Formats: sequence, structure tokens, C-alpha cells
Amino acid sequence: MRRWWQEISGLVLPIACGGCGLPRTPLCEECAQELHGPGARRARPLPEPAGLPEVYAAAPYADAVRAMLLGHKERGVLGLARPLGAALAGAVRAAVAPAVREVPLLLVPVPSSRRAVRARGHDPARRIALAAAGELRRAGTPARVLPVLRQRREVADQSGLTARERAENLSGALEAVAGAGRLLAGGRAVLVDDLMTTGASLAESARALHMAGGGRCPAFARTAAAVIAASPMSFDIKRN
Repeated sequence: MRRWWQEISGLVLPIACGGCGLPRTPLCEECAQELHGPGARRARPLPEPAGLPEVYAAAPYADAVRAMLLGHKERGVLGLARPLGAALAGAVRAAVAPAVREVPLLLVPVPSSRRAVRARGHDPARRIALAAAGELRRAGTPARVLPVLRQRREVADQSGLTARERAENLSGALEAVAGAGRLLAGGRAVLVDDLMTTGASLAESARALHMAGGGRCPAFARTAAAVIAASPMSFDIKRN
């Protein structure tokens, strides 16, 4: 019932910008500029968890971008999936070298718990990944979504946990479904999510994908990652 209501609510309720609330537009020009901005950039949390792949993010997690992600994830503003997916597609392009884009890009969403999906009435990471794959295909890049990761055990709510606590909470929590290695062998895997905070979820997802390749295949070890947003500090840290 909840999902049905979310799908039709945009047709019967007044439209407002998902970033600032400006009426009569799903996304105003200023908020769209915040989302797409100067283009995706490398984002690196501090501390950087072991095993974190190179992550590219479309925008800092602040202001209108934060409002859009929360609106889509927690309030079910499903009309935001397309612009968010376009931003994620830009991050995917930045994460993958042009020569690699000739093989199919396999977008692997970081999995949410079944409990969270039921509570929200939808799977936001998967929905945005599907929108990103469509955007990539329209631009001539073969891409599809492969939701091959799942939680193998319950984890605590990440809210309020430190970077170290998040890493401990997620350690060994994910696994690939049976046959994932075969499905992923025909393209380049790119981990995707809406937001990177400490990087613990992406690091654990990369580990699970690597194990899907038997723990030996270099193609899995070089997994790229793309997100819509990351902490503003993730873009500012200078490292040698």
C-alpha cells in the first residue's frame, strides 16, 4: 500500500523542488547545479578504511543535495530518482577509465537490510542504480544493474557510530549471491551507493565482491566505486 501511494502521490500532490521546496518544479536550476556542479571528483574519507576502492562522488553532502537524498530515501519522493541517477552516472563515468567503458558496466548497489527496505517501502540504492544505468545507456555506454550482494547477518543501525565502530559493525556482514562471479565476469563491476560517510559500507562491499571472484581475480580487486554524495571534507583532504 505504501509503495502504491508513493508512486501516485507525485501525480496528485503539488510539485515542489526536492532540494529547496520551490513550488511548481521537481528540481530548480540552482539545486540541479548543486547536484551536478563541476563534475564528479575523487572522495576519500578520513580515516580511510582498509580495502576501500577509489570512490568518485558527484557532489558534497550538504544543503540541497542532502535534502534530495533524504527526500528520496526516507520520504519516498521517487521522482528524484532520475536526477539523482543522472548524477550517479556522472560519478560512474569518472570512476571508470574511458577504455574500460567499452565493456559492459555492471552497477552493483550496496545492499540495504530487508528491514530497512520494508520500512521505507522501496530500495533507494537499487532504484537510483537503475536510473543511472538507463542514463549511461542513453549516452552510449552499455550498463546494467546487478544486485548480487546481500547481508549475511544483521547489523546495528549505523547512525551515531564512529568510523571504527562502523567498520567493526560491517566486518564480514556482506556476501555475494550464488553465481555472482559468473555474472560479473562479463563486464566491469562498479559499486554504487547514494552516500559515502566513513566508507565502511563500500569497503565491505568491495571485500564481498573480491571473494565472489575466489579472492584471486585481479578484476575484482580493482573494483571501482561511485556515489552521489560524500562529506565535504572528503573532497578537501590533501594526500601525497
